[in-house]
Amino acid sequence: MYERYWNLENAPFDHDRRSESFYAGRLHKEAIVKLNYLTEHGKGAAALVGASGTGKTHVLELVRQQVPSGVPVVQVVYPQLAPHELVAMITHELGGAELSTSMGVPGLDVLLRSFGRRLQELTEAGRSPVIMIDDAHLIEDRRVFQTLHQLMNFQQPGRSNFSLILSGQPELIGTLQMSNQISERIAFHCLLQALSEEETTQYILRRLQAVGREEPIFDDSALRCIFELTGGIPRRINRLCDFALLVGYANQMQQITADQIEGVHSEITRSTIAA
Repeated sequence: MYERYWNLENAPFDHDRRSESFYAGRLHKEAIVKLNYLTEHGKGAAALVGASGTGKTHVLELVRQQVPSGVPVVQVVYPQLAPHELVAMITHELGGAELSTSMGVPGLDVLLRSFGRRLQELTEAGRSPVIMIDDAHLIEDRRVFQTLHQLMNFQQPGRSNFSLILSGQPELIGTLQMSNQISERIAFHCLLQALSEEETTQYILRRLQAVGREEPIFDDSALRCIFELTGGIPRRINRLCDFALLVGYANQMQQITADQIEGVHSEITRSTIAA
């Protein structure tokens, strides 16, 4: 709605996972490097941890984009499954045969063997899969982590291999520590935190540049205010800036200042409380 007014090709603060619109802070860069190394060299498992809105899903998508064509990537977005359901789903997503019996879903031992066979087939074809489990902090059944450890036991150099990435909020760290078997298999811990004030400014400018805007829209006072009100959390930055551009368009502003940002933030806060 406001794009033409601000001379933008698209809305800059939409949920966009294109690499050219992504600004990676220091910790995001570290996470991407580590996870790319994990998937390229089959280093086992990694944990990607950060508070809500810090960019975990975006990092996973960018890592996914770097996986060579033809290499299977399984992304589990609903991890609250029973162990046998999780193994069955992963095996099916990897192209394995869907198993069933007259009694329903086969036992976990049968499913694990099916996973192992499919993994070996893929490895022999030079295709080491990547398995991503998002919102892993929601896993309540401790048996799921035991099952993931069983899956990782299939990793045999030269015979079968895959990479596992567990992504979740900070409580995931404590959960992994209580499961020694899987914790010992974690090669990398990637911790995402809020952006600094300088990174917040660069993040906003990058998003605007990605849609063709080089001239400033937010003045210096607005940029400082955005950082103070959002705490450097990308999801909050996106929401605040998007609404500010809409209000700026509605009021035919030439530039957005701290006063406008504070007004927009107050309106968002009131709407959230009312909801």
